[in-house]
Amino acid sequence: MFQTYQIAICDDEERDLEQVGQMLHTYCQLIPDRTFSIRRFQNAKELLAAVETQEYQPDVLMLDIFLAEDSGLTAAKELRNMGYNGKIIFLTVSKEYALEAFGVEAASYLVKPVCEKELFGVLDNVLESLAQRQPDYVLFETDNHVRRLALDDIIYCEAQRKEQYICLKQGDCLLLRMTMTRLWERLCMHKDFIKLGVSYIVNMNHIERLDMQMLLLDNGKEIYLPRGTYKDLREKYFDYYFGDRTLLYGGK
Repeated sequence: MFQTYQIAICDDEERDLEQVGQMLHTYCQLIPDRTFSIRRFQNAKELLAAVETQEYQPDVLMLDIFLAEDSGLTAAKELRNMGYNGKIIFLTVSKEYALEAFGVEAASYLVKPVCEKELFGVLDNVLESLAQRQPDYVLFETDNHVRRLALDDIIYCEAQRKEQYICLKQGDCLLLRMTMTRLWERLCMHKDFIKLGVSYIVNMNHIERLDMQMLLLDNGKEIYLPRGTYKDLREKYFDYYFGDRTLLYGGK
């Protein structure tokens, strides 16, 4: 079962940006059951713009507290005001602002130069904390970049020949650069999703109606059920909404 995380680094010192990036790359190789997407920013302006437009929502942000154009503390406060609830790890050459850093709910405060052992320990704690939360997002590679999608926005996924599409409640469908097997590996850990035959993955939260022949999704999409799958699907659908189905039927 894979977990995916987005990690952002924001530092206006190229040397520090590269050093932390290399340490993160090493850390990612040590965690085989998790996948990571790492993105770098050299100023707070670009980071704030990406988060404000909801184009980017990193799970973990490693933020230099001293930036040329603006302070990391100011940027962190703006992010919190936007509703950003990811984990913030401050990187700095001074301990002077440690108390203020925790005022924006910083996960940790590391003094440069950061060593691998210290950074890896902080990341272990941060990722353990994130794993305990119900995941609300999943990462996909599409159009040559990584996109983060809210689980509830996904209505269904469909395989068309060798291509896989993910259809969203906003009305658009995205072409994914992965196999259906890999796609299911990303979604099967979330209780909302069920696989139908070899062609469909459906978010049960968007099922409008279900009968022996087909299911209707709340965007109007009709999906005909593979032969012999109705009973199992019905049980999973009831379990999803009501738990143990014996409470519904009074027994088997």
